[in-house]
Amino acid sequence: MNKVLLVDDDAELGGMLREYLQQENFDAVHVQDGEQGVKEALSGRYALVVLDVMMPRLGGLEVLRRIRAQSQLPVIMLTAKGDDLDRVLGLELGADDYVPKPCTPRELVARVRAVLRRAQGAGADAPQRIDAGPLVVWPQRRSATWHDVALSLTSTEYNLLEVLARNAGQPVSKADLSQQALGRPLARFDRSIDVHMSSIRQKLSQQGADAGLIQTVRGIGYQLLRT
Repeated sequence: MNKVLLVDDDAELGGMLREYLQQENFDAVHVQDGEQGVKEALSGRYALVVLDVMMPRLGGLEVLRRIRAQSQLPVIMLTAKGDDLDRVLGLELGADDYVPKPCTPRELVARVRAVLRRAQGAGADAPQRIDAGPLVVWPQRRSATWHDVALSLTSTEYNLLEVLARNAGQPVSKADLSQQALGRPLARFDRSIDVHMSSIRQKLSQQGADAGLIQTVRGIGYQLLRT
């Protein structure tokens, strides 16, 4: 059973989401405090965190920052509907996905399943490695290296990079990236893929990769160049 941590100061909403997750065969734990949320998230007992942005004292973005300083545990943010700033900031800090509030329990469970499915790795029939020049992607390990140096990627960043590596030299549409890497259809005005790509480019650049390794293909999506 996958164990999910809910961090939300709203006792009623958190309790409802916890009960729904349990009905869907998840082992869900709800905490209402950001400090406790960080402690629980870093305990190693959870497969995924659902984290509310708006919390008193220690807000969700700071909780996410502290988690990402020590762990790549998948995190889904709960953001206020229409609050693009918090959404983008959360993605830039390493959130794997977001769900706008108010949300239905069914939508949240669908997002949790999609993120977990991709975070838990490829099947036995996956290739051992995908070579794209100095970039090597290891599907069964869910890791990637640049000139043999490991890249520190979140679960969603890895998913996106793997899709690009599988299609190196060819453009991949945002719709395909969203479906294959995020596990959901591309929503109108959704900037999450762009923010994740910016983070991937930055991490590759820190290892010496050319800034143009991942190209934006206007009107289509992105392309990983063959080198």
